[in-house]
Amino acid sequence: MTSATSPALPTAHERRRSGSIAWHVGALAVLAVVLYPVIWVVGASFKPSKDIIASIDLLPTAPVRANFSGLADGISGISIGSFFWNSLMYAVLAVAGVVLSSSLTAYAFAKIRFAGRNLLFTLMIGTLLLPYHVLLIPQYVLFRNLELTDTLVPLVAGKFLATEAFFVFLMVQFMRGLPRELDEAAKLDGCGHLRTYWSIVLPLSRPAIITSAIFTFINAWNDFMGPLIYLNTPEKYTVSLGLMMFRDQEGVSNYGSMIAMSLVALVPVIAFFMAFQRYLIDGMATSGLKG
Repeated sequence: MTSATSPALPTAHERRRSGSIAWHVGALAVLAVVLYPVIWVVGASFKPSKDIIASIDLLPTAPVRANFSGLADGISGISIGSFFWNSLMYAVLAVAGVVLSSSLTAYAFAKIRFAGRNLLFTLMIGTLLLPYHVLLIPQYVLFRNLELTDTLVPLVAGKFLATEAFFVFLMVQFMRGLPRELDEAAKLDGCGHLRTYWSIVLPLSRPAIITSAIFTFINAWNDFMGPLIYLNTPEKYTVSLGLMMFRDQEGVSNYGSMIAMSLVALVPVIAFFMAFQRYLIDGMATSGLKG
């Protein structure tokens, strides 16, 4: 009479291998979902306009380059280069304003003891709870009365006044982690607050500064609401408003050129991120003191 043999249990190596395979399959599935819109945009940019909505194919069967070549003709007599230049000016000024004003304000909150510091910091953080639309009308009335509409001033003025509370908070938290001995040594050497901020705290805060710069550039480049409200002249439109001009008054849209320009508009954002991510990683790895 033979005894029934029980099935062999998987070994620890086999369980780890099965778990690794399942993790990679799940990661690939998530990656496919994330990359699908990008692949769709790339494929649609090489389709005729009539096939973009009607066709269900992800990639074009007969790619065309007319969508990209048509961008050289501009929109309503306006070169698309002017849209990119306006967006670039807006993004660069926004980055400069946020980095300078937010870092200086963060240094004051993190390193200088003054009356009401905690209260002011709490009020600043509280502004994050205010919806953007609550301040929209008063701000527009203010800039209209100052005759500054249809310029970049309403879009970048707040950046130079440390109104971006999130980036101020980010830099404050980072600066509070810097060794206090650095401030004391700088004070013994005769450095004032401005010299300490510029020569010591600012270089060591590079990870927080570069992180703020990256997000500010992306937010400014993709901003649609601000330019829509304050810019009236088509020659001063940013890329986001320029895309809107592909739709005529009768509601007919040139989807091919619109998507082609959208794809081209991704290039500066990706280039900016790729150019600065190395400094971000290096700064995070090398910041602080070494004995």
